[in-house]
Amino acid sequence: MGSPIDDLLAVLPADRVLTDSGVLAAHSRDEADLCDAGTPLAVLRPKSTAEVAAVVRVAAAHRVPVVPQGARTGLTGAANAVDGALVVSLAGLNRILEIDAGERIAVVQPGVVNAELRRAAAKEGLAYPPDPGSWESSTIGGNVSTDAGGMCCVKYGVTGDYVLGMEVVLADGEILRCGRRTVKGVAGYDLTGLFVGSEGTLGIITEITVRLRPAPAETRTLVAVYPTVPAAGRVVSSVVAAGHVPSMFELLDRTHLRAIEAYRPMGLDTEAAAMLLIATDTGAGADLAAIAECCRTAGASELYVAEDAVEAEALTSARRLAHPAMEHLARRAFPGGRGGLVVDDVAVPRARVADLVAGVEEISARHGVLVGVVGHAGDGNLHPVIVVDRASQSSMDSGRLVFDEIMRLGLSLGGTCTGEHGVGLLKRDWLAREVGPVGMGVHRAVKAALDPRGIFNPGKVIAPG
Repeated sequence: MGSPIDDLLAVLPADRVLTDSGVLAAHSRDEADLCDAGTPLAVLRPKSTAEVAAVVRVAAAHRVPVVPQGARTGLTGAANAVDGALVVSLAGLNRILEIDAGERIAVVQPGVVNAELRRAAAKEGLAYPPDPGSWESSTIGGNVSTDAGGMCCVKYGVTGDYVLGMEVVLADGEILRCGRRTVKGVAGYDLTGLFVGSEGTLGIITEITVRLRPAPAETRTLVAVYPTVPAAGRVVSSVVAAGHVPSMFELLDRTHLRAIEAYRPMGLDTEAAAMLLIATDTGAGADLAAIAECCRTAGASELYVAEDAVEAEALTSARRLAHPAMEHLARRAFPGGRGGLVVDDVAVPRARVADLVAGVEEISARHGVLVGVVGHAGDGNLHPVIVVDRASQSSMDSGRLVFDEIMRLGLSLGGTCTGEHGVGLLKRDWLAREVGPVGMGVHRAVKAALDPRGIFNPGKVIAPG
């Protein structure tokens, strides 16, 4: 047996095995701050399931760690390399293999970009609803690995709700096909569900069969502005209690409104405590009118209903600008590339949304660290965004302290440490607190059964030890 690189070159074309220092650095991490990353031994770009399996067999023989990567848009360090690892980039497995309009399914490789699948489905009069904020660049494989969500979750659910089956390369290089193509099917353990959200720790996903839906009717959108966060929070409970099912139900706090207005002026009310962006996609104006009445009853200081699709898209664009606007704010606050964002992800019962936002404001003020809150109010999943100075250890330490206090707050409100971003490196300790020792024991048992050598994405989700 030769070196790992020699053995890889024996099973892959040379252009699939990359060791250039610049390439290694570019593939060392995802977009998460507060997470360490190592230097990989090589970056591999397989073009088929067979090539992925060949890589895994080499890694298993040499007991070399394997870190699968998609577009590296994650926010928890799940795609970060460890020293000496083989990074397996799945960007080359990027074909839409099939769209079956009759069965309403698509079969795709993991490197297919979310937006590409959505556009391909739309040509068939169908829709693929999951829409993470990075939908124009994130891949379906990455979305499945983290069970990603998005703005449509309130009505349509997360990525895992659409995964019917998959092909997975296991830790010994064997290829598993699990799941189904049928509308119904309950044979055996739900192995497909086991790999969804596993963040590359149990196997490498090389093909995915997803459910599609009929394209929705016309979308109608409104914006409601509130002078207090509790008032905005009351809308969430009242809309759900009244039986309404919006297709989008987003909240932006004052920090985000000001950041967006500074980044791209849109005439937003920067003195408002919160803005709600709500949409329906049934084509029925009565649905949105009933939701608008809930907004008025809760004390909206301003209410605006889009007249047409162009206006609706203009309103939605404000929400999509939230992240780049906060990046702009961080750059201005800490020039010279020092400004960074720690994007948190916590989900609480919908009735506790206002308590979460109020608690984050208190934590931010007490520590003197700027934190904005944005997210999917309709399903209780919010994203506190912590602004840090990457060049200052004290700022990073404060950011970590604030992050941990927000996590503690979310769990105390009956919530969970992640609604859609996953665990990765960032939330391993909080996962352990949430599920307890018995739950972690089951996690470790599953990991040991499927990856006995511990080569797949070591250190992610489950802390070493």
